[in-house]
Amino acid sequence: MRPRRCYAETPNKRNKLTFIAEPMEKGLAEDIELGSVSCDWPQRKVAEFFQTKYDWDLLAARSVWAFGPSSQGPNVLLDDTLPTEVDKSALRGVKDWIVQGFQWATREGPLCDEPMRNVNFKILGAEIAESPIDRGGGQILPTARNVAYSAFLMASPRLMEPIYAVEIQTPVDIIPAIFDVMARRRGHIVKDGPKPGSPWFTVQGFVPVIDSFGFETDLRVHTQGQAFCTQVFDHWSIVPGDPLDKSIVLRPLEPSPPPELARDFMIKTRRRKGLSEDVSISKYFDDPMLLELAKQEADVDMGF
Repeated sequence: MRPRRCYAETPNKRNKLTFIAEPMEKGLAEDIELGSVSCDWPQRKVAEFFQTKYDWDLLAARSVWAFGPSSQGPNVLLDDTLPTEVDKSALRGVKDWIVQGFQWATREGPLCDEPMRNVNFKILGAEIAESPIDRGGGQILPTARNVAYSAFLMASPRLMEPIYAVEIQTPVDIIPAIFDVMARRRGHIVKDGPKPGSPWFTVQGFVPVIDSFGFETDLRVHTQGQAFCTQVFDHWSIVPGDPLDKSIVLRPLEPSPPPELARDFMIKTRRRKGLSEDVSISKYFDDPMLLELAKQEADVDMGF
């Protein structure tokens, strides 16, 4: 689904922020976490990094405001407004509050109350009150958080899970049993071959962290103790399925098939944390935004 522009008004109805959420380029989140780029750098240096490595246009590269939920967080906030449409001086006056709202939202995401990852938030519009008393942190900060939530939820969000890289040392005749153990845990083999100077084979693959508990014991049971493994965090991967698909029915004590895993993970995590069972998208929308969405859906149904 194409991301939608979402807006929110402050409680006093004198400020309005418009955001859109998009996935970031592959590898950018890792670069931020490793310190390959930092918002503490001069603007020119930051812009040069994004232009050179990720082919961003000059305007976008110079408009990066912050990373979230921390200074090395894997999400980006950038100002994509135009001076002809927005009072830039007024927007800069509330920049700190908007950044804090963005970092709050990315620290406690709406799906599972867990940090977001790999999301690029763009500010597309801003109407800021002239009077400083009408644009304080109590007005701007929670509004920035809510509009970030609504933009994220309207951009077909997905869950991500950590993945272990697994290396197994085994005799060659045990390899079929290893393939069986990996398959039962949503793992897959990427490489196998003889270990030089020894009778052992080395098998390398990936296993989701959530399916790795008891993996070593399971492996030894099915190989009569002849296989040994090491597990190290390697990367994050998207969980199959749509976590917001309400047509999925979860069955107690039954494993969910791959297309339903994201929904299964989200619901069970929310139950464990004592949150409401499902995510209410309308919770973060103002009444005007809800009416606009209803109108857009009606237009789609009528074929406009």
